[in-house]
Amino acid sequence: MRRAWWTEEHEQFRSMVRRFLQAEVVPNFEEWRAAHRVPKEFFRQAAAAGITGISIPVEYGGGGEPSYSYRALLQEEVALAQVATGPLRCHMDIVLPYFLRFADEEQRRRWLPGIAAGELVTAIAMTEPGTGSDLAGISTVAERDGDVYRLKGSKTFITGGLVADLVVVVARTRRDPANRRDGLTLLVVEDGTPGFVRGGNLPKIGLEVQDTAELFFDDVQVPVANRLGEEHEAFSYLGQNLAQERLSIAAGSLAAAKAALAATVGYVRERRVFDRRVADFQNTKFELAAVATEVEAGEALIDRAIGALDAGELDPADAAKVKLFCTELQGRAVDRCLQMFGGYGYVTDYPIARLYADARVTRIYGGTSEVMKSIISKSIGL
Repeated sequence: MRRAWWTEEHEQFRSMVRRFLQAEVVPNFEEWRAAHRVPKEFFRQAAAAGITGISIPVEYGGGGEPSYSYRALLQEEVALAQVATGPLRCHMDIVLPYFLRFADEEQRRRWLPGIAAGELVTAIAMTEPGTGSDLAGISTVAERDGDVYRLKGSKTFITGGLVADLVVVVARTRRDPANRRDGLTLLVVEDGTPGFVRGGNLPKIGLEVQDTAELFFDDVQVPVANRLGEEHEAFSYLGQNLAQERLSIAAGSLAAAKAALAATVGYVRERRVFDRRVADFQNTKFELAAVATEVEAGEALIDRAIGALDAGELDPADAAKVKLFCTELQGRAVDRCLQMFGGYGYVTDYPIARLYADARVTRIYGGTSEVMKSIISKSIGL
């Protein structure tokens, strides 16, 4: 079914992204998998193609496109090309909105042109070893000392932490025992700042080219000029971007499910057992028909959420519904598709194996499925 927001501009963007992926990503993807990260040059290439800065205002070197639909389309094309682009989605969909919303004019002129050009890569450091989803429990501290903050603490599971030039760190600048959410501040730590140390690339069962790091801050002096927004107000800022963050994860999950379905349909048409194509068995038809129907339902939900986000109306509870449904759908779809490959589905040379491994984390990061259910239950009065 035709998507309601689809225009000729979307078709042109899709064609451009496909050409870019075939030229710059597909030939290099196995090398990236072996290195467990994408090279910094990739971000400059993506920027030159008009991808990285698409949502950045024109006056700062970007494309000035406010609709999230283009970024959802990018995720679809990446998945259908059977590749991955590491921390690019996090950079564009999760971190950049903080710069666009909370940076003052001096900060915008200092950072946005570099981000648009792919010369500055971003990451956000929220999670700590002992906090997980409990952002109010953040213990990394930043003490004001004249024109700087002295930052002390550590973060973990930071997507893009090894390649980022700018890391938005959530730190505690005030402690109120009566209000755990009070007193958090966003500070931008720049690469090369003394005391800022990156740990190794954490080994994972999936997301091979997405570097995930531990970050350490040993009395790092961060200029007050690098603070995003007001002091002590970060908890409310984090909540303002949660809807887009969770929609981004949901869109990626749906894209992966669509890619798994496409790869499996192609495989069962060619694979023969008992002198018949796997596609000719009734069980194959029924299983993949069910996956196709779920994918269509997920797409309708995603499209409705994109419209709401573009209109400024997507609230956290609705975003939680979209993430819960699409990430759970992804898990079911990829599992059913892998079964159609038989033993080959367990061999990492086949893209379905990577899709299977990558799928598991989407029900964890950005808020677990259990957290999503808690948010949804509160929204219906429970």
